Amino acid sequence: MKFTRSASTNWKGTGMEGKGSISTQSTTLDHAQLSFKTRFDEGVGTNPEELIGAAHSGCFTMQLSFLLTDLGFPATNLDTVAKVTFEDGSITEINLDLKATILGITESDFQETAAKAKEICPISKLLNTKINLVATLV
Repeated sequence: MKFTRSASTNWKGTGMEGKGSISTQSTTLDHAQLSFKTRFDEGVGTNPEELIGAAHSGCFTMQLSFLLTDLGFPATNLDTVAKVTFEDGSITEINLDLKATILGITESDFQETAAKAKEICPISKLLNTKINLVATLV
C-alpha cells in the first residue's frame, strides 16, 4: 500500500512576532493558529511538537491494535499519551504512556506486543530520538 498525505503552513513576519497557520489535507486542521507563543509559551493554537505527539500516539496505538488483533486479542480500549520533550533546539525524547484494556492477554504478551508496536510503527521509525514506553494493562 502506498499513499501520500499533505499538510501546509503559511507564515507572515519574524520568528518571534510573526504568526502563521497550519492546514491538513483532511481539513481536520484548517488554518490552525501557529505562533512563537503557541510553540514556546502558552496560547490558543498548535505547535510542531504537539503535532508530532498526536501523530506518534495515533500511529503507535493503531499499530498496537493491528498486532493485538493478529494475536487474537482485540483491544477493548487503548489510551496513549505522547509527551514530546523539546530542549536546546532538539526533540530529546518522547514518552509514550499507554493504558490498555485487553481481555485474556497475559502481562508478558501485552508488554512484548506493546514494545514491538513502539519499534515498528512508522512514526517511531521516522523519529531520531529516544522513545520511552510505559504500558499498563488495566
